[in-house]
Amino acid sequence: MKKKVFGRKLSRDRGSREALFRSLIKALILHGSINTTKAKAKAIQSDVDKLVTLAKKGDMSARRRVYAILANDKASIKKLFGEISEAFINKIGGFTRIINLPRRRGDLAEVARLEWSRKIVISDKQKVTSKKGKIDEKRSLKENVQSREKSKIKREKTVI
Repeated sequence: MKKKVFGRKLSRDRGSREALFRSLIKALILHGSINTTKAKAKAIQSDVDKLVTLAKKGDMSARRRVYAILANDKASIKKLFGEISEAFINKIGGFTRIINLPRRRGDLAEVARLEWSRKIVISDKQKVTSKKGKIDEKRSLKENVQSREKSKIKREKTVI
């Protein structure tokens, strides 16, 4: 019997374990599903269910508790209190499910997918742009400006 044992340590100290759980929960909220080891999925499943229950309440006290757990990540909290809480408004529990996947090739670890038990309608996806993508956008803007200037010059020549 496991008496006075809180959960899974996952070979980490308290701070790194909390950081791991926080990052896994944020990834699940933002992306809808995550592939991780079975032990990590089981460890955060109850935490995710508690967060969804708090989000369903929707009052200021619940919002502050979720902010404290997710370290003021506004994007994930907005999505949790918006789309996710609306999807599970009539459901009491069992907000997530664990689907077993084939073992990982490198170390044969048991891998599982943790996902929402219902389909979540995503209104808008976050745009992740790299520095290279921004440079490409600037180049395309410069090319557009240059092509406009050339067309203006051609128009002026034809008018004269």
